[in-house]
Formats: sequence, structure tokens, C-alpha cells
Amino acid sequence: MRHAGRLLGVLALAVLCLQLWFAGRIALMNWVAPQSTSFQRSEVLRLAKEKHQVAWAQQWVDDDQLPRTLKRAVIASEDDSFATHGGVDWDALKGAWAKNEKAQARAEARKAKAPAKVVGGSTITQQLAKNLFLSGERTLLRKGQELIITLMLEGLLSKQRILEIYLNSVEWGEGLFGAQAAARHYFRMDASRLGSFEAARLAVMLPAPKRYERQPGSPYIMDRAGLIAGRMNSAQLP
Repeated sequence: MRHAGRLLGVLALAVLCLQLWFAGRIALMNWVAPQSTSFQRSEVLRLAKEKHQVAWAQQWVDDDQLPRTLKRAVIASEDDSFATHGGVDWDALKGAWAKNEKAQARAEARKAKAPAKVVGGSTITQQLAKNLFLSGERTLLRKGQELIITLMLEGLLSKQRILEIYLNSVEWGEGLFGAQAAARHYFRMDASRLGSFEAARLAVMLPAPKRYERQPGSPYIMDRAGLIAGRMNSAQLP
């Protein structure tokens, strides 16, 4: 029993140290931008292994050079309550869970393979938490750690800083990260010059950038971008 107690104590201490390490890294981001994310590093390894080369584009743009058009478009498309929630949009999460349950039930009824996605409805802060520090595996343990990091981000950084880091590190295509690289790649302009429709097109790509980059001007992208552009004025900025 003593041995088991010691093991549990060591495990608890290790978990606590890990959380303190996450908190320290996040607090530092108030002044120092992250040089890379866990997701980016995994992409480097994947590209090196699969293609034997790493084509990479990323350039940090400070918050005052990120256009309001892009901020509004991303919030309208990805997380319309970003400015007001505490990191997790519980209503959206419950809605996504119910939708996934229905999709799984339909798959079981057809004796088909269950959909890969287990839970959706992630906020911008949750997406940043996952990309910064975690792997892409879908387990309850990883989701729990994601929630803790999400709350740390919300507690230690301002909403403006969270959005700034997100827009500078999020994937917009294979080896393509951040708003500046995306604006240069798709529109041959700096991010600061993005108009409403260009910003909306980039925002629409975020759920599946590797898929959408093959046809960035597809009818779906254009139609969806029109809808997002129409909602941008009501998007609340932090």
C-alpha cells in the first residue's frame, strides 16, 4: 500500500509539474510569440518523412497589422461567441455532441463505419490549445488536457492576444501557416490589405485547409464566403 501510495504521489507531482510548465509557457506568450506549435512540428516531421522536403511559409504579423476584416471573418465562421465565452462554448459543444451521436447511430443502422470525428464545436481558444501543445489523437485524456490548457489561455492571456497567436499559427494549407503566408499565397497581397471577401474565403478554409487549398475558388468556398461576408459586421471583436 505504501508503495502504491508513493507511486500515486509521484504521478500527481508529475501531472502538477506538467500543468505548471504549460502555465509558464502560456504566461510568457504575453511578451514572446511562440516560435512553433506542436502541430507545426508534427507537420515538419510528416513532410520530411513523406516528401523528403519541407516547403514552409510563415511570417508573424503583429495584432495592429492583422485586418479587422480577417478577425471578423474568422470569428463569424469559427466561433461567433469568441469575445464573450470563457474558452468553451458549452451550447455549441452539446450541439456538436448530439449531431455526432445521430451520425454514429445512422452509421450503426446502416452497418457502416462510424464517423471518425467524435466531438466538434471547438472554440478558437480550444483550437489554439490543441495546436500549441497537444497531439491530434482523439481521446478523453487529451480532451481533458485541452480543456485545462484552454482555461489557462483564457486566464493568462487577453482575448486579443489569443486571436493574434491563433491567426499567426493556424494552418491554411500544407506547410502554410498564419494569415500573412495565406494572404501572400492565395491573393498575392499582405494580410493587412485583405478585403472582406478575401478574408471570408480564408476563414471558410480553416476547418479543412489541406482539402480546400486544392480548389480555393470552388463553388462551395465562394458561396460559403458570401454567407460569412454577410455575417461579418455582426461579429463581435474582443
